[in-house]
Amino acid sequence: MRTLLLAVTALLLVPSALSAQGWIEPPLRFPGEFGVVKTRTDVTVRVVGRVAHVEVEEWFQNRGGGLAEGDYLYPLPGEAVFSNYSLFQGDQELRGETMDAERARAIYEEIVRRKKDPALIELAGHGLIRARVFPINPGETRKITLRYNQVLARAGDALQFRYAAGGRHGGMFSPGGEGPTIPQRVQERAPVSFTLIVEQGAMFRDPFSPTHEVRVAREGGRLTVRPQDEIAGDFNLFLPLAENLVGIALAAHRPSGEPGYFMLTLSPGEATAAAQPRDVTAVVDVSGSMSGSKIEQARQALRQLLGTLSREDRFRLIAFSSGVRAFATDWTQATADALQRARGWVDALSAEGGTNIAGALQEAFRVRSPEGRLAIVVFLTDGLPSVGEENPERIAQQVEDTRGAARVFAFGVGYDVNTYLLDRLTAAGRGSTQYVQPDQNVEQALGVLAAKIRLPVLTDLQIEHAPVRLVEVYPSPLPDLFSGEELVIFGRYELASDAQEGAVVIAGRRAGRGERFATRVTFPEHENTNDFIPRLWASRKIGFLMRSIRLNGENPELVREIRETALRYGLLSEYTAYLVQEPEAVALPGRPAPAQAPVAFMNGAGAATRATQGQASVMASERARMRREAKSAADLKAAEAEMAEAAMGAAPGARTDLRVVAGRQFLRRDGVWTDAGHKSTAKVVSIEPFSDAYFKLLRLAPELKPYLSSFDQVLIAGGKVSIKVAPGGVKQMPDAALSNLVRDYRAS
Repeated sequence: MRTLLLAVTALLLVPSALSAQGWIEPPLRFPGEFGVVKTRTDVTVRVVGRVAHVEVEEWFQNRGGGLAEGDYLYPLPGEAVFSNYSLFQGDQELRGETMDAERARAIYEEIVRRKKDPALIELAGHGLIRARVFPINPGETRKITLRYNQVLARAGDALQFRYAAGGRHGGMFSPGGEGPTIPQRVQERAPVSFTLIVEQGAMFRDPFSPTHEVRVAREGGRLTVRPQDEIAGDFNLFLPLAENLVGIALAAHRPSGEPGYFMLTLSPGEATAAAQPRDVTAVVDVSGSMSGSKIEQARQALRQLLGTLSREDRFRLIAFSSGVRAFATDWTQATADALQRARGWVDALSAEGGTNIAGALQEAFRVRSPEGRLAIVVFLTDGLPSVGEENPERIAQQVEDTRGAARVFAFGVGYDVNTYLLDRLTAAGRGSTQYVQPDQNVEQALGVLAAKIRLPVLTDLQIEHAPVRLVEVYPSPLPDLFSGEELVIFGRYELASDAQEGAVVIAGRRAGRGERFATRVTFPEHENTNDFIPRLWASRKIGFLMRSIRLNGENPELVREIRETALRYGLLSEYTAYLVQEPEAVALPGRPAPAQAPVAFMNGAGAATRATQGQASVMASERARMRREAKSAADLKAAEAEMAEAAMGAAPGARTDLRVVAGRQFLRRDGVWTDAGHKSTAKVVSIEPFSDAYFKLLRLAPELKPYLSSFDQVLIAGGKVSIKVAPGGVKQMPDAALSNLVRDYRAS
């Protein structure tokens, strides 16, 4: 029997098919072919104080054979405050109207109903500007310019700017819809440029986007932000105010009927070495397997680390192979003379002998640091213990007995390392593990860490107070905060009654002294914006659960929690990415299934997660780390791509009737795309596409959008009920019945 991989489609790895910004919608009874194509969009935002002055320039070309006219539609973030908008076609001003999110919803839904095209559903919750455009002659290109002012919302110690995505290019629709004929070429995406400029750049620390990777530049007091790639989907940007040593920004999302989600961002100000002096210990493997380019890269990496030390810092250097040797028996002050001697010691290192990991770690933690100094241990190895104590469990326990308050950062070079040992060392040591693959450079990897940990701002962080109950907060415990890098915290919150306003207090230590920072925030009772937060929170949760399994062993409760979280939030995991052997055999591992059922990838469910050495183990640990550290949609996309690549590498082929959308696998059966998690015994409720019940369902359960916008007919597995969208389903459903349906779908 041939095992085939569930095809990981572009829907998983690329942005939504929606094109950013506005579009021209043709009249319903437009005669002939409507050939208006958007060819380019330029967006410029200038921030002055709390006001963003937005200018959007869009070029449209009529590639059809006749005169074209229609309505220009431009989505606006539904919750934002706008003023002073103007709209021009060339030099002629257009008369338009603005609509709030509720009025705009009717427009979006009318287009969806008419064209049988669910793409615009993604804009539910956005406002709208609509204006009739002047006719465009065949072959003619017209520019439309929109200008408006947007008041930036305060989010704790930051300002939040949100830019809405628009619909597809005018007039595209699925077969079966009503409207003009649209040539296939119209579906090409137009290039988009986006620039945000803050003239008073000194007012803000470096901006942070949880939805897109951004490039930040400062020149002459001006701050400029540009997305790394073209904008797709809503663009969220936080501008941290440079008022305190630590800025606290809050964004929240709270659907009806369940606890809310929050993203808390800590943005550190400038720090000095004197404010938090460090004791840095570098422990490097110089066994025989490190010979050649690896030992030279290790030498260069140690030189880089030494170069980040200030006069207030102290250091220790330890090299190990069969034995252990140190640069000095105690701490050395980082004077110019001492650093010069240390570089000479590093240059003399050579690779030979076995791997005495236990002895090296014992020496590293032999000398303690006094209170008021941040102790950091950087450990680098490319092998398994072969000299002295070789049992990873006992080595880890010995370290935990002697580590004290030291932070531990580990680098595993190549695949012949024990991931259990390295991950356990760093989990207890409030650090992180990075695996340097054979084709990667040790010097570059360690150089990134050396720059990151150069200037500590706060250690021993905790959320000391909040006006609501915070639960399932990740990361846990909170890592240290270093200058130049924001710390992003995700969690859920529970309200006693209505929206709660009050102070969030962050406590930590700085040079041995306690510090507290507070800002007033509001945890809303209902909040439909910031819908990127739930999946990022879920990614963090899965990453921490996967690490727990790796360190403490598999148990049914953790596996169930990973599966349910991954399926609920549309994420891939070792326990929800499947290989399908036969179309008629689809079930989840652990559930009743036909005789020929799918199996999880990588030699059975969780096999890589349980492994402690080898390539599969290293990659599983890296995937868990990427999940734990994801702080933006770009990070999440990278984590999903890694998981998809692991699944793709587990099988020799792919099928066109298998697709992955938002982390779920779908198999086409009798024209209906069926969720791999659906059980044949499960209750099914059918909804007629584009009916009143369909739109009400989407309002109550927006997490269904990716699936309904990807398939004409689909069956989606839920906790106690599966939802089927296909012709013949119910068109009307009482509100109470719909609420119960969503509740049962979300049930665990």
